[in-house]
Amino acid sequence: METSNSHSSGIMWFFKDKGFDDTSINEMFQKCKRLEGVQREKASENWDYLRSIGIQERKLPSVVRKCPKILTLGLHEKLFPMVNCLETLGSKPQEVASAITKFPHILAHSVEEKLCPLLGFFEALGVTEKQLGKMILINPRIISYSIEHKLSQMVEFLSSLNLAKDGMIGKVLVKHPYIMGYSVDKRLRPTSEFLKSIGLTDMDLQKVLVNYPEVLCRDVNKILKPNLSYLTSRGFGVGQIAAVVTCYPPVLIKSVSNSLEPRIKFLIDVMGRGLDEVVDYPDYFRHSLKRRLQLRQKLLMQKNISCTLSEMLDCNQKKFLFKFGLVQ
Repeated sequence: METSNSHSSGIMWFFKDKGFDDTSINEMFQKCKRLEGVQREKASENWDYLRSIGIQERKLPSVVRKCPKILTLGLHEKLFPMVNCLETLGSKPQEVASAITKFPHILAHSVEEKLCPLLGFFEALGVTEKQLGKMILINPRIISYSIEHKLSQMVEFLSSLNLAKDGMIGKVLVKHPYIMGYSVDKRLRPTSEFLKSIGLTDMDLQKVLVNYPEVLCRDVNKILKPNLSYLTSRGFGVGQIAAVVTCYPPVLIKSVSNSLEPRIKFLIDVMGRGLDEVVDYPDYFRHSLKRRLQLRQKLLMQKNISCTLSEMLDCNQKKFLFKFGLVQ
């Protein structure tokens, strides 16, 4: 067989025994030239160790395909130190295994050269060791980001939005660790400029970042502009849209067909209300259509009760029933 002849027979037997096909094997050898010199025993040892820390056997082939280098790393020199360090950062047994499964390359990084400087960088932003652990376990790619070229640029951008006080930058990064994976120039800055263009002030933008940082990560042309066009087509004015977005920014990233359209239709066709009521209470878009809106509307109609959207929705079910005398 061609694949077996071109590579070390020991490691080839290992891959075949684990169920890898020739195409996958060749791709792994192309990704990692060091596989050529790896003995079967070494690969098996690393494989067994990964399984012992909680990575499921069925997921191990995917982990190795993503990062074949993982089979070449020294068990005591690389794998043990990084896994032990990650375990001190995690609070649940499966968190470390989950992080490695998502981003196996995390094990190829050095604790001293990468993780320690990263900890120092985030501590300066007010992020605690426990919070950093949570961030890394949610988005393990953080460990691969350059402090100088990527993370510092992110902090500089957030500082330009006046978030450099009271540890706000750290709070934003902890709330949504995935924001660090986006390009400042290609995604975050264009999105912030778009939000300003529709009427949000600098203070409004700060609130968006602190409470809904994921909004800033969405593509302007693919998501935000289509949502804006939809709201305009339904009759919202420019000022009204700015008011709604300021109070509930996710309205610009929710699915038009699955979220916005059904709720607006329900508001107008079933509830008989106007768009101005949503402007007064933008959180309307936050509530579940079936579990909250339809259920409460039905109860109010049965008793012929009129109220504002905030009176109807801004309380839990027990308080709602008590407020309108609907307790059985």
